[in-house]
Amino acid sequence: MTHAGDDRAAVNAAAVLRTVLDHGPVARSVISRLCGLSPAAVSRQTTGLIRRGLLRELREPPGPAASGGIGRPRIPLDLHTGAVGGAVAAGLHIGVPASTFGLVDLRGQVLARRTFPHDGGHSPARIGAELARFLAEFAGGRPLLGAGAALGGRVRPDDGVVVRHEALGWRDRPLARELSEVLGLPVRVDNHARAVAGAEILFGRPEARRSLVHLFIGNVVDAAFGIEGALHRGPNAAAGEVAHLPVPGSTVPCAACGRTGCLQATASDAAVCAEAVRRRIVPDPAIWLLVDAAAAGDPRADRLLRERARAVGRAAALLLDVFDPAVMVVTELSSVLHEGYLDEIREAAVALSHVCADPERIVGPHAGPAVLPEAAAAVLLGPLFSDPSASSGPSVPPDPSVVT
Repeated sequence: MTHAGDDRAAVNAAAVLRTVLDHGPVARSVISRLCGLSPAAVSRQTTGLIRRGLLRELREPPGPAASGGIGRPRIPLDLHTGAVGGAVAAGLHIGVPASTFGLVDLRGQVLARRTFPHDGGHSPARIGAELARFLAEFAGGRPLLGAGAALGGRVRPDDGVVVRHEALGWRDRPLARELSEVLGLPVRVDNHARAVAGAEILFGRPEARRSLVHLFIGNVVDAAFGIEGALHRGPNAAAGEVAHLPVPGSTVPCAACGRTGCLQATASDAAVCAEAVRRRIVPDPAIWLLVDAAAAGDPRADRLLRERARAVGRAAALLLDVFDPAVMVVTELSSVLHEGYLDEIREAAVALSHVCADPERIVGPHAGPAVLPEAAAAVLLGPLFSDPSASSGPSVPPDPSVVT
């Protein structure tokens, strides 16, 4: 049974932890002023958060600002991100050609990452076993809070079930449970577009907390929407399914629905790579080959990526007009790596939008190339910052020798 006092304590702990995230290192008295809690309440919550390994006191000799000039020095607090004892989370992005692993601290900094090709299939047991080996190698004995996993398709985060992922052939897959059994850690799962949006709200630009739209362009195309710091999922966890959003001007046929101009059929990695192979720009349908070819100066590759960027921008304009967000985040490989393609997206979106005349409202993810492992870890870290008391606490890294 949950009591009102328990709820209030959880809210207070979240307020303290979030204040330290935003302003740390910061003294207890400043935390009290910033989050509106009494000094006694702040003291109670910081004691508990320190005990849980989420906060730490910085005991270096304080300067004049820390001491206030008189009395007992104010010892600042910060999130515990130290190499010794600092808690970390695992981030797992499951893509179609490969998975990306990451080790992420409480500030969203990616400490280590690795790509794991799916040459042997997409078995969660196999992916989990490889993730366990990665954690054993890089966690260095640091306490693990658990793992966050992100992937495309329709995902129910409440029970960690992948309702549908067409490209992987998954339906009603209990992914969180399967991964947790392999890792021996708590696991949370969500759609990758919502994961990136959640990371932006947690660690990114302040305006993202007011309102944002995130558009994810990969082998799977989808979107996410947030307002006042909360993500919208919908009653069926289906919010953001924009694969069949019409792209103005596109005449590409969509094999899935039979119409023309759908965003997935026009601009997904699979679609643009198939076109790159058809034009003999690259030998194999891999997006990194196309991006590398453009970076090496192939004008055909550059032209195709700019075509895609303009198509993405036209679709983005429709979402801008519907939601009018404070910021629109676009995750698309070429524009994450090279600003020129983001400029193409911005130009096409602003030219078509009726509400957005400022191209700077359209941005790439704040984490840049580390977006996927950070976003996946944020699936776990977001709920932690919302309710630190709900976390089961850090664990030791898994032993890969017991993983089968």
